[in-house]
Amino acid sequence: MERERGSPLAAIACGGTGGHLFPGVAVARALKERGVEAQLLVSSKAVDEIGTGWVPGVEVVRLPVLPFSGRGVGRSVWALCKSVRVCAGLFRRRRPCAVLAMGGFASAPAVVCARLMGIPVFLHEANAVPGRANRWFSRFAREVFVYFPEAGRRLKNRRVCVSGMPVRGEFERLDRDRCCQALGLDAQLPVLLVMGGSQGARPLNGLMEKTVGMLAAEAPELQYVHLTGAHDADLMRRAYEKHGVRAVVEAFFREMWIVLGAATLAVTRAGASSLAEQAAVRLPAILIPFPYAADDHQYHNARAFEQSDAACVLRQSDATPETVAKLVLDLLRDRRRLEMMGQALGKWHVKYAAERIADALAGLAGRVGEGSSVISSRAPCDSEAAVLGANGRSC
Repeated sequence: MERERGSPLAAIACGGTGGHLFPGVAVARALKERGVEAQLLVSSKAVDEIGTGWVPGVEVVRLPVLPFSGRGVGRSVWALCKSVRVCAGLFRRRRPCAVLAMGGFASAPAVVCARLMGIPVFLHEANAVPGRANRWFSRFAREVFVYFPEAGRRLKNRRVCVSGMPVRGEFERLDRDRCCQALGLDAQLPVLLVMGGSQGARPLNGLMEKTVGMLAAEAPELQYVHLTGAHDADLMRRAYEKHGVRAVVEAFFREMWIVLGAATLAVTRAGASSLAEQAAVRLPAILIPFPYAADDHQYHNARAFEQSDAACVLRQSDATPETVAKLVLDLLRDRRRLEMMGQALGKWHVKYAAERIADALAGLAGRVGEGSSVISSRAPCDSEAAVLGANGRSC
């Protein structure tokens, strides 16, 4: 990709899941507004290929990095070393002013390389319980940005900023009528969104296959948007057709803002990026956290939302068809409660999160605030995004 001569560069290590990738894309856009070019360092997984296929003006580099698991550790170590060498070659050809790591296995090579080459490292931790990579790397990061305040207390760094979650700007500009029209749905009728994150969730698919009949009997007007992931799309289409309800069933949907903008209520997992996008559009949800997530972080994410009255939470073991159907119907019939949940969700949306993070990186290149109407986030943060040290003092 041809670059403007002399323009600074920041590398963003993200990917592996949509929850790591899309916040990185949002920061990349904010950097471009400040005259700083962004380079996305992602994995070779399908979600990264799909998610970066539409990002204009940003260089995307796919690394051979692999997640670490109980089996195949040797292969993962080899892939990590190979990915570090790729990053070293990139950084030697053009040294970035900073590296931003969004967490997850895909961020490790760039952070290791940046550390060895003396390039400033910034981290973003999306979850209430920090992942292993960020827990390890936080000790030498210049600054750590978090979505959940409690995450900062678990990290070994005195510079922690509760910045909020970077969300793509499309989630800020939604019209429900147009979103429904784009999906072929009736905007005058309620829409239930079912999704399991960027990679789908087969247990949620099976749950909804058994639940849709109960919902159709009690609320035949209810419409559905169901994102199944790579599996079960045909299965779920047949399930909705069997009960004669209007449904849009897709494996994936690239323009997620349309899907969320059309929905009245959602049944989803509790990945941090998905929660932030739901907060941006004020979409109430029934959260069924993935029970095998590392450190049970999805449950902790969900509980934080539930404790602020922004969501309802069901453990997967408690999410029977009868329980889910009753909760969906109770919420759809209680407009006041849905409105209150929407208001509570507003507290979880920090509008300029991507700009705050971009300013920190751009500041190293002398480009803070350039090309943007947003006031520099390096000014004192507001109550929803206060900069706090690990010892509780203002930084």
